[in-house]
Amino acid sequence: MVQDAPDEHPDRPPRQGRLAGKVAVVGGAGSVGPGWGNGRAAAVLFAREGATVYLTDRDEGALNVTARQIREEGGTAHTQVLDVTEPDAVQAYFEETARHAGRIDILVNNVGGSQPGGAAELSVEDWDGQLRTNLTSAFLACKHVIPVMRRGGGAIVNTASCSGLRWTGAAQVGYAAAKAAVIQLSRVTAVQYAPDGVRVNTVVPGQLHTPMVEARLALQRAGGDVAGLLAQRQARIPLGFMGDGRDTAYAALYLASDEARFVTGTEIVVDGGMTARCD
Repeated sequence: MVQDAPDEHPDRPPRQGRLAGKVAVVGGAGSVGPGWGNGRAAAVLFAREGATVYLTDRDEGALNVTARQIREEGGTAHTQVLDVTEPDAVQAYFEETARHAGRIDILVNNVGGSQPGGAAELSVEDWDGQLRTNLTSAFLACKHVIPVMRRGGGAIVNTASCSGLRWTGAAQVGYAAAKAAVIQLSRVTAVQYAPDGVRVNTVVPGQLHTPMVEARLALQRAGGDVAGLLAQRQARIPLGFMGDGRDTAYAALYLASDEARFVTGTEIVVDGGMTARCD
């Protein structure tokens, strides 16, 4: 039986102010369906904690849902439909955002998505697409936000996946390779730009119950059997329940905040203990 997490996250805003006065850009801030995807959860949580949030996503409708929730709670959100795999568009976006906001203090790179297939099965086109979506997107955002952050420091939080650390139940070699590379991208970038006050860290989510499960993964891996897929995923988790996008968001909040001023070049794994298991 699939269990819910004990002590569900409250729907009311948490304590205020950990990001008061900060300007945050959150990529992939929409969601493929109702509920808490990683990007939507981070955007809403950051706004609740006092940040002015600049949100991007390819899906204008999903982006507007996130922005509307932030504004209804009294937060400030600016939106832009953006394909973060397009170099010129990404460069123009960060230049314009820096002009509009005056600075960028926080960047959350949250764009991603998996394609099934091992090395023998995945097409070259899908391999290239997986690298572009999951890795190049983070690289481009870092490339164009770092010159802004070097003026006064900042925090970058990249989102990887436990698939970049170990086998997680399905062959998805392009996704796994790209997410492993995101971790190393973060480490190298963190060391290089530490003297400029730019911190770079990675959140590594495990098998969460996000809208992606119903919207895409159940069809890819379980013939549309959502309950069956959820049960399979939960069985891998020592804590016995699945988290959701809000768990990823709280880890990102810590890494983005001044509480993590001495934390850079590392990862927080958010997986209920899954990657610590031997089986």
